[in-house]
Amino acid sequence: MTAGAGEQGVSEEAPNEGPALPEIWAPAPRGMIPTFMVMDVVARANRLAADGRDIVHLEVGQPSAGAPEAAVTATRVRLGSDRLGYTDSVGLPELREVIAKHYRDKYAVTIDAQSVVVTTGSSAAFLLAFLSAFSPGDRIGVPNPGYPAYRNMLAALALEPVLIPAGTGQGYRLTRESLSECGPLKGLLIASPNNPTGTTLASADIRNLARWCEARGIRLISDEIYHGLEFERDCRTAREFSTRGIVINSFSKYFCMTGWRIGWLIAPDELLRPIECLAQNFHISPPAISQQAALAALSGAARDDLQRQVAICRMNRDLLRDGLPRALFSAFAPSDGAFYLYAEIAEGLPDSPVLCERMLTELGVACTPGIDFDPDDGRRFVRFSYAGATSEIKEAVRRLRGWRP
Repeated sequence: MTAGAGEQGVSEEAPNEGPALPEIWAPAPRGMIPTFMVMDVVARANRLAADGRDIVHLEVGQPSAGAPEAAVTATRVRLGSDRLGYTDSVGLPELREVIAKHYRDKYAVTIDAQSVVVTTGSSAAFLLAFLSAFSPGDRIGVPNPGYPAYRNMLAALALEPVLIPAGTGQGYRLTRESLSECGPLKGLLIASPNNPTGTTLASADIRNLARWCEARGIRLISDEIYHGLEFERDCRTAREFSTRGIVINSFSKYFCMTGWRIGWLIAPDELLRPIECLAQNFHISPPAISQQAALAALSGAARDDLQRQVAICRMNRDLLRDGLPRALFSAFAPSDGAFYLYAEIAEGLPDSPVLCERMLTELGVACTPGIDFDPDDGRRFVRFSYAGATSEIKEAVRRLRGWRP
């Protein structure tokens, strides 16, 4: 993509685009999905760092703290005493029990442990949910702006992602008016806190969306992977309001275990056996060592470590929101949770692919163009992640002050 006169912005092309091939060798259409742009930014930033550049990483949603010490200690013990073979395809029974207890303790919601499926990260949970609940051609509503893998994964599975406006005009939340204009749906995906905006849904909003879906026979899928990272109000699980919906969560964000690739979903009874069969054939089982670490992460011993990281994220949010120059970014989405600030670019400045490329090359500040999350209006926005160290946030603000693209 030509981003401007003599400037090359972040690529928006699908990863397999290139010279035409004879049809017999051409990739299947399901693989021709858009790139997950944030990972392209990470790769570009890493190449610059390898060349000696000092890069401040505000592009990727990865906590700086690492796994809680209780999880690391449990891993060391298991590595010395456990052969770490396959587990049940749906996860260790004891981990499923502890996750069910987590819902009783945090949300006062009773869940049968048999309804919990442990997965290889939340990405696998979405794959299992989409395949078990929907058929090719089904239309699934997703918030826009939203996590790009939602729509890209749905497209790869021959499902139709329906982008539902949830931006500035809707207060960064799904509204009944937007839903009424999107046509018939088989599923609706909601996210609270949302990526990229950090906006949370009030309890009443989730209840109303769940009732709206059940009244129309629409399967609700609730992305709750940023639960625990909440600053203004406690998040509620959609399971409180819908037993027909699917809830997805992960140990990557609040529990600071991104590379361990461990998550879970909670499903209604009619989907449990299909999900188990899919998991058996796709993944065999989640990683055994990661499940042991997850057990420890959910123990009381890890709570202090995790809450310290929440406090750091809140401080980082305030530093970034207060420190970003208004000459560059004129407004921000409400960042009630997660660790993202979705910033609107000031009038007269380059669009987000060009602006992000120039911030990276000229200042060494890596962040993500809004078009990764919103193909309609994302050129006007940039997503900053404040999941890293406070020193990085301060340095990014320092570099941006006085800079004019």
